Amino acid sequence: MKSKKAVVFLANGFEEAEALVPADLLRRAGVEVTLVSINDNKSVIGSHNINVTADELMADVDCSVFDLLMLPGGPGHKNLYACERLKDILRKANDDKKIITAICAAPMVIGDMGLLSGEAATCFPGYEAYLKGADVQNSKAVVSSNRFVTGRSAAAAIEFGLAQIEALCGEEVKNKVAKEIIF
Repeated sequence: MKSKKAVVFLANGFEEAEALVPADLLRRAGVEVTLVSINDNKSVIGSHNINVTADELMADVDCSVFDLLMLPGGPGHKNLYACERLKDILRKANDDKKIITAICAAPMVIGDMGLLSGEAATCFPGYEAYLKGADVQNSKAVVSSNRFVTGRSAAAAIEFGLAQIEALCGEEVKNKVAKEIIF
């Protein structure tokens, strides 16, 4: 069986916990995770001034190979939202029925694009208006709806990561990882 592949898109200002905790959990599940910078270089500064070196630049990656595409939140969501190439990648991923995930403020990117229309979703309080046509469920920390997983905030990073594992690898693998981390 071919190994599952996930991409985490990093933009300056990304919330470190929302990107790195789910990436770590996905790797524990055996998923090949690639951290991709949308910047012109691999150095990406998080919202708490933690410098992360991405694996690849978005310009150099064939994003069609990924089974799951993830957007972390934090103030960097504005940079994700402003990146037209990323939006093109997300539209193509949606057309190809890939799993698309976003946490905190980042669901506004896919929500404003209309990708969450008809889906249940959550987001950081105050961004609900961007989730066009979605069934907003902000009483939940994480919402899985068909091919979409959304998380409310950094506090949900572990649950968000586990929900992605379940969407990509199944409940058994999710439960195995949850047990390993004593969740």
